[in-house]
Amino acid sequence: MKKSLTCLLVLATIFNATSQKKTDKKEGAKLPYDASTVSSLSFRMVGPALTSGRVADIAVHPKNKDKWFVAAASGGLWYTTNHGITFSPIFDNYGSYSIACVELAPSNPNTVWVGTGENNNQRSVAYGDGVYKSLDGGKSFVNMGLKTSEHIGNIIIHPTDENTVWVAAYGPLWSSGGERGVYKTTDGGKTWERTLFVSEETGIAEIAIDPENPMVLYASAHQRRRHEWTYIGGGPESTLYKSTDGGKTWREISAGLPKQDMGRVGIAVAPSDPNFVYAIVEARYGKAGVYLSTNKGESWSMQGDFNTSGNYYQEIMIDPLNKKKVFAMDTYLHHSEDAGKTFVMTGESNKHVDNHAIWIDPDNTDHWIVGCDGGVYETYTHAKEWKYYSNLPIIQFYKVTTDNATPFYNIYGGTQDNNSMGGPAATTNVAGILNS
Repeated sequence: MKKSLTCLLVLATIFNATSQKKTDKKEGAKLPYDASTVSSLSFRMVGPALTSGRVADIAVHPKNKDKWFVAAASGGLWYTTNHGITFSPIFDNYGSYSIACVELAPSNPNTVWVGTGENNNQRSVAYGDGVYKSLDGGKSFVNMGLKTSEHIGNIIIHPTDENTVWVAAYGPLWSSGGERGVYKTTDGGKTWERTLFVSEETGIAEIAIDPENPMVLYASAHQRRRHEWTYIGGGPESTLYKSTDGGKTWREISAGLPKQDMGRVGIAVAPSDPNFVYAIVEARYGKAGVYLSTNKGESWSMQGDFNTSGNYYQEIMIDPLNKKKVFAMDTYLHHSEDAGKTFVMTGESNKHVDNHAIWIDPDNTDHWIVGCDGGVYETYTHAKEWKYYSNLPIIQFYKVTTDNATPFYNIYGGTQDNNSMGGPAATTNVAGILNS
């Protein structure tokens, strides 16, 4: 008990010192702590395990569908080799707990890339420290740079050359500058070239690749900035770009898109027909909605007015076999079967809401794995029935506090869309801390 209280007091002292960091810098004072201050402290799991938490991305091994990687918005990276029966945390020893995306090299799934810093724009999102790479299937990772990007939109790996990688660097949310734009490497991340840069206020939210021609790429630029008092979610620099030379050069492709300022734009290419490119556009004056290009982005037409929020969603995915079937991440999962003209809510009566990621089985397109604010769900029946994986302890806490109960104090916290929870710091029960 004394050890636990000592740890809490040490951490409280550190956090208080952190809050004074800016003041101390101005006064020229030396900070009273560094990494060695907490190096001997260790954490222990105290729960809760009542539910899971916000999932940012899911990657499934293309040759073994029992192996998944699950990226948590503020809970690290998790891996299962037995179809979700058990999960292991594989990113606890690295520099960021906020994971934006995870991508496996199509030509060698043992090569795993991870982008850190959640790729959403709400006040609660945490920043990261660049991109990481694993060459052993996730057993170990190395930071490959782009540390000042703070938020990674997504990562695209060349289908036949694992050393060629494109990164959508979103850039800092609360400030200008940082590493923003499209970054490309041809040597596995040893060196990077920024091939698309818009401005110090505008980053790249997403990159999409032509599944038949890796020289053709699309990029979504998003001008955004969050302040303590407001959020600027768009501007004249938000638009779409296209490259036909593997990302060396880019040109704007906006014919048919809204002429006024846009916000976040999600983009996806149909795997079954790369002529079909979809964009979900955040805009005003009745111009927000789903846009379709049938000529690889050269011109666009508005299909319908369905749109989501650029703070948390604004991402679309296309059915691997049906170019007219579109999925939209939103508070409630939606899909369209008429190329985005109309959308219907999809199987939300028996699962947690707030959806951020979906994997669609290319061999059975009624089989999905969905990541939401409640964790991971799986269906084999086009969302008629869901299986919930409750064994991912990644619930996101906004605030925590303790009381003075004896013999064991209680821990309480408010969570992200999962209510408030509380429980003991320790117990004499032989089964450990229980959930109820």
